[in-house]
Amino acid sequence: MTLSHLLHTESALLITTAGLAGLVVGSFLNVVAHRLPIMMHREWQREAGAYLDMESKPDPAPVNLLSPSSCCPHCSAPIRPWQNIPLLSFILLKGKCAHCKAPISIRYPLVEILSAMLSIAVVWRFGFSTQAGAGLILTWGLIALSLIDLDHQLLPDPILFPLLWLGLILSIGNTYTDSPSAILGAVFGYLSLWIVYIVFRIATGKEGMGHGDFKLLAMLGAWTGWQVLPVIILLSSLTGAIVGTLMLASGMLKRSTTLPFGPYLSAAGWVGLLWGQDLQRGYLDLFT
Repeated sequence: MTLSHLLHTESALLITTAGLAGLVVGSFLNVVAHRLPIMMHREWQREAGAYLDMESKPDPAPVNLLSPSSCCPHCSAPIRPWQNIPLLSFILLKGKCAHCKAPISIRYPLVEILSAMLSIAVVWRFGFSTQAGAGLILTWGLIALSLIDLDHQLLPDPILFPLLWLGLILSIGNTYTDSPSAILGAVFGYLSLWIVYIVFRIATGKEGMGHGDFKLLAMLGAWTGWQVLPVIILLSSLTGAIVGTLMLASGMLKRSTTLPFGPYLSAAGWVGLLWGQDLQRGYLDLFT
């Protein structure tokens, strides 16, 4: 077996493994996106009750990321392990519950496919390395954040803060960028959107974005360094403007409706992590 053939085989095995891992994790991310907001809401209710010295109502049933077991939202029938195989079960069940035949949301397999495709892209970009392993963690975290923001306009701290600290820790070994660039990236990322938020509120009396967006850009700055922040801000703003305009024109969005910005920041930050420096150099070369 030649060296080139061996490398090609190992690369194919690595990409296949990443894709399968992405499918499995994508299935779990659907659970996270559904249950984490419920868990946080109940925790807020308990904290508010304790602060106001009020007796809080008992939770209808304990909920965490591992229990109770998944069930059909229509008939509450438990989903068996063989009915919960990522993507494959959806195909075999023809998109319907095995018990009541109610349709299964297409979002579940789409999230699994998205997770698999992005995981493959990360491994293809970085190969077998610390960058790939950490990049997969960030990728999956950004998918969960985007789903929750789309559903609830919420970017949960339990996901944001661990990723922020992980980005800063990785900078110690120059995994993606050096520590000074990562620290400045976190600071400038937060302040850039916070300043926009303050100016907009003073000018209009309204809040143009949520505080979670500040923390999300700070986290992305910690991973990519301050140098890539302009690319992230430009890509997210441009994409958000295009999508928002198209949704307004098609009637899918009203002018009074708030459009979550987290998914666009997440997508731009993911691109920035993989190709941000290349895009930055191309942008500078274009004008110099």
